[in-house]
Amino acid sequence: MENIALIESFSEFKDDKFIDRVTLMAILEEVFRGALKRKFGSDDNFDIIINPDKGDLEIWRNRIVVEDIDVMDPNEEISITEARKIEPDFEVGEDVSEEVKLIDLGRRAILALRQNLISKIHEHDNTTIYKQFKDLEGEIYTAEVHHIRHKAIILLDDEGNEIILPKDRQIPSDFFRKGDNVRGIIESVELKGSKPSIIMSRASPKFLEQLFFQEIPEVFDGLITVKKVVRIPGEKAKVAVDSYDDRIDPVGACVGMKGSRIHGIVRELGNENIDVINWTSNPQLLVTRALSPARVSSVKLNDEKMTAQVYLKPEEVSKAIGRGGHNIRLAGKLTGYEIDVFREGVEEDVELTEFSDEIDAWIIEEFKKIGMDTARSVLEQDVADLVKRTDLEEETITEVVRILKEELEE
Repeated sequence: MENIALIESFSEFKDDKFIDRVTLMAILEEVFRGALKRKFGSDDNFDIIINPDKGDLEIWRNRIVVEDIDVMDPNEEISITEARKIEPDFEVGEDVSEEVKLIDLGRRAILALRQNLISKIHEHDNTTIYKQFKDLEGEIYTAEVHHIRHKAIILLDDEGNEIILPKDRQIPSDFFRKGDNVRGIIESVELKGSKPSIIMSRASPKFLEQLFFQEIPEVFDGLITVKKVVRIPGEKAKVAVDSYDDRIDPVGACVGMKGSRIHGIVRELGNENIDVINWTSNPQLLVTRALSPARVSSVKLNDEKMTAQVYLKPEEVSKAIGRGGHNIRLAGKLTGYEIDVFREGVEEDVELTEFSDEIDAWIIEEFKKIGMDTARSVLEQDVADLVKRTDLEEETITEVVRILKEELEE
């Protein structure tokens, strides 16, 4: 049969998981009508009968019988002489239906038809995949490591769809081998050209929130609400939870007996330290809770500037700031306030910015990054510890300490 190449195409795609019978027939008709337009100038007078189950089709051209000398458009009109070669009793004015064989289109046209058909099917598949994953944005998804590149890991799901896990969306401690199953959220889905680009993230706060939905039954059932999540991926996170049922302790339910419920989440995130706190609409109380495990003595808020002055006993300051300044930074993100820490009982202290004539601004900024913005907050720390927590040289820190001590001793 002359339509063997097209039959093979039908066989390839009629069982395609993304395409239904009606859509397949519509695509096939669109492809053939395009070929007819190119060959005959118009497809208006053609009937196409497709049987995708058998991989077969028929094309019929309908023309009107006219006198031999009256043929103006050979595509829509047929001379009486030619018509009577088909059936001897045709008369002028009657309609003639004649089957068009694919071979009549030419072998190059048949090859072009096949390529166009494959292209249209793939385009439909890509659109369907895009819509499928667009609906999954923000949801947890699992896929298998297929290829490891320098800047990204390429994953494949059970359907063979490609998902990209970029390096900056991974947890720093993540280490995967080919064949490993990886969980993350579908962060974004975009069409690049006609191909969907599916991006997974394990570093997003949304991933941690969705893990709470999966692992904590009360969250899944809506008895506990996750109000806000902030993270430094792989290091520390704070999750504010609330319950409208006074009989439920939201923090206790999320953490579980001896941390049993949250342990799986911590392990999934590379032993990320997770603080779960009770949400409150009282901003002072929220700031106090957000600085856990430090015990806050008092809080003064400036709602216009969105700043919070927090006073603590000297031994609580390091807890409030946390290793690398993580605790105070996350508390600020969770509450929306810029938090400044002050020590109770210390009357004399000076802001580091007051030393801008003697200490470079970028050095002051390095101390601020770890929550130290006053002279005493720096002097209370060990020099070796400051070297580890900042990007400053020991010589630089020693000189800063000398300048601060001289000022406070005067």
